[in-house]
Amino acid sequence: MKRTPETLASLLTEQRNPRSENIDKLSTREIVELIHTEDHFAFAALDGVLSEIAQAVDYAVEAFRNQGRLIYVGAGTSGRLGVLDAAECPPTFGTHPDMVQGVIAGGWDALRHAVERAEDSPEDGARAMEERNIRCGDVVAGIAASGLTPFVHGALSEARKRGARTVFITCHSNPDHMPDVDVIIPLLVGPEVITGSTRMKAGTATKLTLNIITTAAMVRIGKVFRNLMVDLTATNYKLEVRSRRILSSLTGISYDEANSLIQAANGRLKTALVMHFIGVTADEANRLIEQQQGRIQDLIPRESGAE
Repeated sequence: MKRTPETLASLLTEQRNPRSENIDKLSTREIVELIHTEDHFAFAALDGVLSEIAQAVDYAVEAFRNQGRLIYVGAGTSGRLGVLDAAECPPTFGTHPDMVQGVIAGGWDALRHAVERAEDSPEDGARAMEERNIRCGDVVAGIAASGLTPFVHGALSEARKRGARTVFITCHSNPDHMPDVDVIIPLLVGPEVITGSTRMKAGTATKLTLNIITTAAMVRIGKVFRNLMVDLTATNYKLEVRSRRILSSLTGISYDEANSLIQAANGRLKTALVMHFIGVTADEANRLIEQQQGRIQDLIPRESGAE
């Protein structure tokens, strides 16, 4: 779909919000209340697309289990949100930085400064996929609040040619604007409080969606045990304390005993848990974890007392 002044003017994200027409006459408290009220639409936008989000999660799980990657692609706010979600996966779930990646139109400079017209080239989007050697087994999730961003459309088209699964996350539902992808996630948040400011409700709904996709996928591949982040390595003081506290909580051993066990496991909490409950060495624990594709749920039954 070619972008024209008429097409852009028709977008839901560009419509004026009648509820905020007099925002510039409100008191500070009234402005805050109005924005807060409007933000509820961001949460409600996910209600009708949970099945589509679940499908995107399943694609990511399949990719991760077969050494594939999840690549977010966007421009402006959408690109920054993709980069942010990708950047949070390694410290949270112990993933390799290549596993979830964020691509933003205009490159890293665009994270802090607007890069003029970076989003306008579908060829640049396609080139970004070429540079990352997107292939069958990867998942590419394009993010475009307006639905028309050429950079994102170009990236999705190239990714599809290369055999990757494709997901489109947008804030409109016009079928004429949709790219040819495997799953579409339309987040219909309605007009923004400030017309066209998609860093607000659209950005919030997008952030919620990305959080769900990566978190649910990480749970499915075994990065979480019960509701605890267990696939972490104690590489700083905060993580050392967290890993020992989790180990102590799940096993019932003292903090000092947990400290010794973590050290024997070379700082890896998941390894320490398997060592404790199965009574094996660190090497054997790691072998078993790899054999089970990272899911220690299949090694530690619930009746073991790990609660």
